[in-house]
Amino acid sequence: MNLASSTASAGSSGPSWVLVVAAVLVPGLLLAGPALRRRYPVAWWLLLGFPVVALRVMQTWRPLMAGCGLAVSRRPALTVVSGLVGNGAPPPQPRVPRRGLIHPTSGGFVLLVRLLPGQVPEDFVKAAPAMAEDWQVHAVRVTSWKPGVVRIVASASDPLAAPRAPKQRGSGHLLRVAVGVLETGAAWVVDLRRVPHWLIVGATRSGKSTLINALVAGLAPQHVALVGIDCKGGMELSLYELRLSALATNREQAVRLLSALVDLTLDRMSLCRTARVRNVWGLPDKERPVPVVVIVDEIAELFLIASRSEKDEAHAAGTALIRLAQLGAALGVFLVVAGQRVGSDLGPGVTALRAQLGGRVCHRVADPGTAEMALGDLNPDALKAAQAITPEQAGTAVLASGDGWERARSHLITEAEAEAVAAEYAYLTPVLSELHVEAS
Repeated sequence: MNLASSTASAGSSGPSWVLVVAAVLVPGLLLAGPALRRRYPVAWWLLLGFPVVALRVMQTWRPLMAGCGLAVSRRPALTVVSGLVGNGAPPPQPRVPRRGLIHPTSGGFVLLVRLLPGQVPEDFVKAAPAMAEDWQVHAVRVTSWKPGVVRIVASASDPLAAPRAPKQRGSGHLLRVAVGVLETGAAWVVDLRRVPHWLIVGATRSGKSTLINALVAGLAPQHVALVGIDCKGGMELSLYELRLSALATNREQAVRLLSALVDLTLDRMSLCRTARVRNVWGLPDKERPVPVVVIVDEIAELFLIASRSEKDEAHAAGTALIRLAQLGAALGVFLVVAGQRVGSDLGPGVTALRAQLGGRVCHRVADPGTAEMALGDLNPDALKAAQAITPEQAGTAVLASGDGWERARSHLITEAEAEAVAAEYAYLTPVLSELHVEAS
């Protein structure tokens, strides 16, 4: 009896302790919620935000699918049979797409959904705004995962509202720089080894220069050569002059510098052929030439022609850029081409160059032709998203490549900060005598 009594007493005390802990923990989390959300947003989301939203998704799934036209009615015959056999019982509920488990991310969640027969991913893309509204999250993105399955990614809040700059700065991975944050909350990484050439467009005060600042600040600590072409007298890129191996400040200098870069790639081609490798990355570390990142600011200045005498110069600059884009990736030469306005009216060379620039970044632009030039050949949805960027969203951009597209925002790296970083790592600037440009 005593043993039984003690056992029963111990068993009954277990649930009571759980209730006490829950009674203390839950109000504590609710009271500390605002402070926790400000200081530790990821912890707040995983402890409080995600469980609430996940429950909301489960409760609203069936009515949401029906309201968006994504539910499929049962066969009419089943409805008749249910009415006869069930003595007026309600007809069978419509079929809804089968939802997988809801997996949390650092700032939202992701789930997979299997389509019903006759459905296509575009049906769910159209329903994304309704999903965000019903689930009370910032945004929902739907992409095709594999045949018959879509991937739904939700962001609980807008990570682009105040992107956090990296906590530490170092050399990191060669030619790989975290320049901002994606709408999903993940880091926006520019990896020149994976996507070697980029086109960046944006109107004045749209965030284009800030992105270049972030890119230069990330590349400066690395063992790479930075080359600048700024035909506006060097007003933009001269900030980084201490870290630049060469800088051209007008079109005449730019043509000579680009010609020297083409010769450099041809020399590297001979080196690879002699070593019987297909690219410079196949060479031993001690024999591999330093990677060169060429930053061209305001590409229109290279292509605009004010007189007949400038036509040959503009053509030479365009031809050299196209050759670098074609040959550079395998030979360690990478292009970052930026401009406020980029259109086919600048000449056929711009369109040919655009085709070689696999990575695209479009900020707010002043004319639709520039957005079309940047994104139109890659993804129509990306083009619409870029055209929706408002002047109040400085720094926000749509980036696209062959892998897809994302909304993103660059870290706020001021001109003073970028200049300080260039000065700090000036000792890493490689001396490339073949790229020396005489002032004109």
